[in-house]
Amino acid sequence: MNTMHLNHNVRVDILFIHHKERKVVMNIRPATLGDVRVILVFIKELAQYEEALHCVQANEADIVASLFSSTATAKALICEVEGRPVGYAVYFFNYSTWLGKNGLYLEDLYVTPAYRSCGAGKRLMKTLAEIALENNCGRFEWSVLHWNQPAIDFYQHIGAEEQSEWRIYRLTGEALQQFAEA
Repeated sequence: MNTMHLNHNVRVDILFIHHKERKVVMNIRPATLGDVRVILVFIKELAQYEEALHCVQANEADIVASLFSSTATAKALICEVEGRPVGYAVYFFNYSTWLGKNGLYLEDLYVTPAYRSCGAGKRLMKTLAEIALENNCGRFEWSVLHWNQPAIDFYQHIGAEEQSEWRIYRLTGEALQQFAEA
């Protein structure tokens, strides 16, 4: 693998992998405005896999605002094989009061089915781990649906540990509005 740092925030990772019995070039790079449409497609494909396509409200303008505006707090990586996007990761930095350090939180990880099991997901995760270390993060966290055994197996394979003592809570939509106005 060759890593080229174009500046302190931009990196391009090039890795040669084998896919369907041939050697191909895999590239991990920061997402750009030109990736907005493919990011939205990947969001919908992931939501469909997670049986939650009906929950997707994001549109291209939302992606531009949340990932590429001057106030954006989230970032995305694109995984390409032979120049074609085959996966993505969306992440942001959070904070741990216990560690007194930032953490990196993975919001979405998705690789198209044809490119699973060839190292694309692992390469995205490794790049995120490198970003976490470069930014002095004390942890790298994410969540997974309890029924997504292939993802759970993958995460355990790379050495991640389940945090079963915590539960996730969420306020959204009308419940969020009502609570804020109460």
